Amino acid sequence: MEFPSSSSLLLILLPPVLYISYHIARSLAKKKPTTHGLRRHPLLGHLPAFLKNRDRFLEWSTELIVASPDLRMGFWIPGMTTGIVTGNPADVEHILRTNFANYPKGERAISMLVDFLGHGLFNSDGEQWLWQRKNASLEFTTRSLRGFLVDSVQAEVGNRLLPLLRRAADGAGAGGVVLDMQDVLERFAFDTICMVSFGHDPCCLADGGALTEGASDFMRAFGEAQDLIVSRFLDPVAASWKVKRWLNVGKERRLKKAIDDVHGFAMEIVRTRRQSASGEENRDDVLSRFVASDEHDDEALRDIVLSFLIAGRETTSSALTWFFWLVSSRPDVVARIADEVRSVRSMAGTRPGDPFTFDALRDMQYLHAALTESMRLYPPVPIDSQSSAADDTLPDGTHIGAGWNITYSAYAMARLAAIWGKDCAEFKPERWLGDDGAFRPESPFRYTVFHAGPRTCLGKEMAYVQMKSIAASVLEEFAVDVVRKNAGSGVPEHVLSVTLRMKGGFPVQIRRVEA
Repeated sequence: MEFPSSSSLLLILLPPVLYISYHIARSLAKKKPTTHGLRRHPLLGHLPAFLKNRDRFLEWSTELIVASPDLRMGFWIPGMTTGIVTGNPADVEHILRTNFANYPKGERAISMLVDFLGHGLFNSDGEQWLWQRKNASLEFTTRSLRGFLVDSVQAEVGNRLLPLLRRAADGAGAGGVVLDMQDVLERFAFDTICMVSFGHDPCCLADGGALTEGASDFMRAFGEAQDLIVSRFLDPVAASWKVKRWLNVGKERRLKKAIDDVHGFAMEIVRTRRQSASGEENRDDVLSRFVASDEHDDEALRDIVLSFLIAGRETTSSALTWFFWLVSSRPDVVARIADEVRSVRSMAGTRPGDPFTFDALRDMQYLHAALTESMRLYPPVPIDSQSSAADDTLPDGTHIGAGWNITYSAYAMARLAAIWGKDCAEFKPERWLGDDGAFRPESPFRYTVFHAGPRTCLGKEMAYVQMKSIAASVLEEFAVDVVRKNAGSGVPEHVLSVTLRMKGGFPVQIRRVEA
C-alpha cells in the first residue's frame, strides 16, 4: 500500500485546518460575555462549569447573579450558545419594553417547541404573535369568560377539592391519610384549565373528591411532553436532540409518542366542537369563542388551546404548592388570612363553605399579598428567555451580541437585596401592603412573575381568582401539616420543568380547624 507524501498530505489537510482555524479565530475575536467569579476556558468557554452545574442551574446562576456587581452572569459555549442570565431590573425593562422589538423568542426556542406547540401564542414572534395576542386579549376581557372561570373554579372547589380534603381530615391521625398536595393541585388545575380552554372536563379530581386512577390519559401525556421538552433547552450540545429525534431514540422517541397523544386528543375535541358549533347554544370556553370567529383552521385552533394549557396547567398549582409549604410554618399568616376571609364573608352575608364571588375574592387584600409574596420567592416560571436579533447595548453599556440567548431570572431577582432589601429572603406578605392595608403592586420589571411589557401574562387575573379561591376555601376549614421526610429538613428540592415543582411531591396531612 502506498502512502501519500508529506507534501500531498499537507495539501489534503490544509483546507479543513484553515477553515476550522478561521472560525475559531472569528469566535475568539468576537466580544464575549463575562461573569464575575466564573472561570472561562480558552477553547471550551464556560462548558465545564455548565456541565458541572446543569442539574442545579437555577441555584448556580442565582449564586453568580447575587455575587455579581452587575446582577447578571454571562456564558459562552463555543459553537453552541452564548448569552446572559440577568437579575438586573434595568436589563429586564430594556429587554421586555424599551427595545422589545430586538428580543423575540427567537428561532432557536421556537424550533425546540414547534412540534409540540406549533405556532400558538407562546411560540410565535412578529406579526403572527401580535395578531394572536390581540385576539386573545379581546377574549380575556369579556365579562362572560370571567364569570365562566369563577363558576368553573368554584364548582371544582365545592364538588371535588373540599370533599377530598374532608375525607383526608376524617381519616387523619397517627399514620393517617397522607396526600400529595402537589398532585392534588395539579389535578385541580388541569380540570379547570381544560374546562376554560376546551369546555372539556377530564375529571382528574372526580365528583365527591376521588382521585381518579392515574388521572386522565390526556393529563399524563401532556405532563410527559412538557417535562421532556425542557430537556432540549438544558442540553449544552444544541444539535444533539435533533439527532436523537431523527434517529427516533431515547427521550425524543418518548416525546414523539406523548406529542402524538396530546395532538390527537386535542384535535378530536377541536373537530367535534366545530361540527357541533352551529347547532348548540353559545358556550363560554376559549375554544368555542375562537371557533365562533371562523378565522382559524383546525390546526391553528389546536395550537391556540395548547398554548393556554401550557400556561395554565402547572403555573397556579406550582404557586399554591409553595404557598402552602410556606404558610405551614407561619401560623400568624394563616390566622390573618382566616380573619380576612371571615370579615369578607360577614360583609357579603355568606357562610363557610359557600362559593366566593368575584367581588369577595377581590376584597381579600392580605391573601393577595401573601400569594404574591410566595410567588416572589418561588416563582412558578423561575426563568424566561428571549433571543437578541441584532447587536445591542444594555443601559449600563454592556454589549449584547446578535443571536445571544437573553434570560431573566425571577428566582434570582427575589434573592437580591438591591431590589427587595436585606430581608429579601424572608416571607413577608406585609411588604406588599400600604399603610391602609390595601395591596400595593410593584414594578413588573422588578417582579417579573407575570412577565412585563407587551408579553405581560393575559391570564394574571384568572390565576389570582383560582389561587385565592383555593387558598381561602382550604385555610377557612383546614390546617395543612407538612409531612417531613427528614427531621429538620429545610427547603424542599425542586425540579426545573416548565414550572418550579417540588421533587418527589408535597406530602401533607389535613386537619380540621375549629370555627
